[in-house]
Amino acid sequence: MKMIKAMIRPEKFEAVKTALDTAGFGSMTVFDVEGRGIQKGIKQQYRGAEYIVDLIPKRELEIVVTNDAAEKVIEIIKTAAYTGKIGDGQIFVLPVEDSIRVRTGERGAEGI
Repeated sequence: MKMIKAMIRPEKFEAVKTALDTAGFGSMTVFDVEGRGIQKGIKQQYRGAEYIVDLIPKRELEIVVTNDAAEKVIEIIKTAAYTGKIGDGQIFVLPVEDSIRVRTGERGAEGI
């Protein structure tokens, strides 16, 4: 099993969620996070003064899927989150050793 962690633009979240849901990957955990990448923040103006915002709001999704489904989920996220501009986000893939559904005790792929 794999855990896919995706940091995406907040405005692209609904498109990503809908695309994943349509493909049958509706289970996810979502966090509002802040971070910065290679752009190191953005310049904005407020009442004539310029200032730098160095932590950009992002939406983080965590999805655990079988090894076979991981590449499909990655492609769905890449396609739905894409704008072509700096700050589109990042996707991380981590191994998951086990999954246990608390209610039923199911383990592994059945526990997802």
